[in-house]
Amino acid sequence: MTVLVIGGAGYIGSHTVDLLINKGYEVIVLDNLLTGHREAVHEEATLYVGDIRSLEDLNAVFSNKRIEAVFHFAAQSTVNESVKNPMQYYENNVYGTMNLLKTMESSHTKYLIFSSSAAVYGNAGKAPIPETAPLAPLNPYGETKLAMERMITWWAASSKSKYISLRYFNAAGAKSSGEIGEDHAIETHLIPIVLQTALGRRKKMYIYGEDYPTSDGTCIRDYIHVEDLAEAHLLALTYLRNGGESNVFNLGNGSGYSVKEVIAEAEKVTHANIPISIAPKRAGDPVCLVAAAEKAQKELLWLPKKSSLRQIINDAWKWHKYNPDGFKTIAKM
Repeated sequence: MTVLVIGGAGYIGSHTVDLLINKGYEVIVLDNLLTGHREAVHEEATLYVGDIRSLEDLNAVFSNKRIEAVFHFAAQSTVNESVKNPMQYYENNVYGTMNLLKTMESSHTKYLIFSSSAAVYGNAGKAPIPETAPLAPLNPYGETKLAMERMITWWAASSKSKYISLRYFNAAGAKSSGEIGEDHAIETHLIPIVLQTALGRRKKMYIYGEDYPTSDGTCIRDYIHVEDLAEAHLLALTYLRNGGESNVFNLGNGSGYSVKEVIAEAEKVTHANIPISIAPKRAGDPVCLVAAAEKAQKELLWLPKKSSLRQIINDAWKWHKYNPDGFKTIAKM
């Protein structure tokens, strides 16, 4: 079976490509490499460098091979950046997805696994958050993810295709072997920033607000290992191929950790003192995001295998420690 992974050179996409290859799938990757890395793509995957905003690039991929399913990871995903440049997010995320759906329809590709986000919930007001919670994004990133979900729903209904939208909470960690991991040119994710500080590559790290209504005043998030996320994508495709209907699932561990708790755990893993500084709150940051993921466990038969914060940080530390310059370290070898 041939599958296409859009954004397969990125963080979650590359781990999913790796799993798909190891499970015997023929994998094609389309990525513009603006934030992804050529070195992250499994050597047995076929890489096309292109952009989903270009129908020409999409047609070049779909016309060359019969593609049975698409995994869609391509999206800009930084909350602060989306607040500053909302139109850029609508163009890349929403317009790009519209082009993808058009191409899939004309190519009769019937299965889509979509990388959505817990950002569609905004401040849900309760934890854990079920899939039935009100959808009220707090920022343009979340708004574009919700717009993409709704567009996919109407597309599937009209084209008789099927989809799964996977609402991630906070992806973290790295492949346990240390071969691939998280590498962003401008890092905004908490765990990589904490570990870069432990390595001395940052003088200190900033905590954005410590007067939230939580036990220690800092935001709470549900961290899910990237390899568990990759597994959920494979199970989602299996679910559709076995006759499952289009659906939406949360992906998380169902437990939340505050920023200060993550820092404390990272200090135990790295045996380093991590200096911090308190900064003003950032626009669009929800207080608490914790998943109710029983639906995915029941219907997709998904059971996270690496749910402890210690293991998530330990695997991420292995990647950062031996690849301090990310994929540039690998490229130099």
